[in-house]
Amino acid sequence: MLNPEVIAAIATIVEKSGLSEATLAALRSKLTDIHFTYCLDDDIGGYPPYSSHPGFNIYLVDGREHCLKFTADLAQATGLVLAELPDDA
Repeated sequence: MLNPEVIAAIATIVEKSGLSEATLAALRSKLTDIHFTYCLDDDIGGYPPYSSHPGFNIYLVDGREHCLKFTADLAQATGLVLAELPDDA
């Protein structure tokens, strides 16, 4: 499922293709076992990202207990939030 190599590959795809609904749709179709969410980084509310990249941050989420929640534990992560950074960030 999720591991550092998979997340790095996802980040590379997003860096090359840009963060958009089309990119997420392509990721969802190829990686069907991973839940993807796209939002603005300002919507996160201060939770620390798993990784930072030019133009976006990646956050881990755990959806095992019905509702999604942020997690710092990669072993518990069932999905990713790809959060767009403002242009001045």
